[in-house]
Amino acid sequence: MSNQEQSPTPEQPSDTTYDIQQSIFDFVSLSATLMRGRIYRPPPASAAPSLASQEANTPPQETPPSTSPSSGLSSSSVTAPRETPPSTSPPSPASRTEREARLAQLDQEIRNCQRCPLHRGRRQAVPGIGTLDPKVMAIGEAPGANEDAQGQPFVGRAGQYLDKWLQAINISRHSNAYIANIVKCRPPNNRDPEKGEVSSCRPFLDEQIALIVPRTILILGRIAAQHLFNTQESLAALRIRDHKYRNIPVFITYHPSAVLRNPNLRRAVWNDLQRLQLFLSHR
Repeated sequence: MSNQEQSPTPEQPSDTTYDIQQSIFDFVSLSATLMRGRIYRPPPASAAPSLASQEANTPPQETPPSTSPSSGLSSSSVTAPRETPPSTSPPSPASRTEREARLAQLDQEIRNCQRCPLHRGRRQAVPGIGTLDPKVMAIGEAPGANEDAQGQPFVGRAGQYLDKWLQAINISRHSNAYIANIVKCRPPNNRDPEKGEVSSCRPFLDEQIALIVPRTILILGRIAAQHLFNTQESLAALRIRDHKYRNIPVFITYHPSAVLRNPNLRRAVWNDLQRLQLFLSHR
């Protein structure tokens, strides 16, 4: 038999070669997994802990943990919602009974008030009159002689005239209106109230508005309008614009006393009242 060269037996790969190949394979697989953004970490051989214990051992995140009931999903697949900030909305209005009680207490505080020099010459302070939750809150500037004597707003000739205005648009101080003044005591000789006097009474008026919760406000006259909005604009300019006070729609017209002195203003007042009536009809 001829001596032929036998084919060499293929060399078997060593353990080291297997290790290198396995490392390359693991590296490629890990790189692909990282590119997809998904890394799976198998749980330990021991029994998996419950969801509650997983959440307890989860390190703090930027967003606070959810307080909602568990949905059965893994904590690693659920993003905790952002914490809802505390509500900044005002508290719900008090009940009608509570408002009535506080309004009666406020009336007494007004009658006993000595915040400004006007209390020295008054016969009575004049808080206001009407109903809660009215369609209209009418606000004038200050009590006159009749109001000072009776302790109620708008009870003289101007008040009787105002009642006729309101009745023309189905409003009454006895059922769906509230009437008050910027200043609660009569100024001497019916002069215009001064800025310090208005400032002293302003907290009373603001709390009355908050307790009464009127649907609209009707401002009667230049003095009341200028003080309420802290402006020196003319009444003619203020009347033709839309206003709000404490988010309540405001309508401005002439004071009944001014119209009694100048009947030519009646047409303008009627136009203002019709605008108010139209607004209320759509509310």
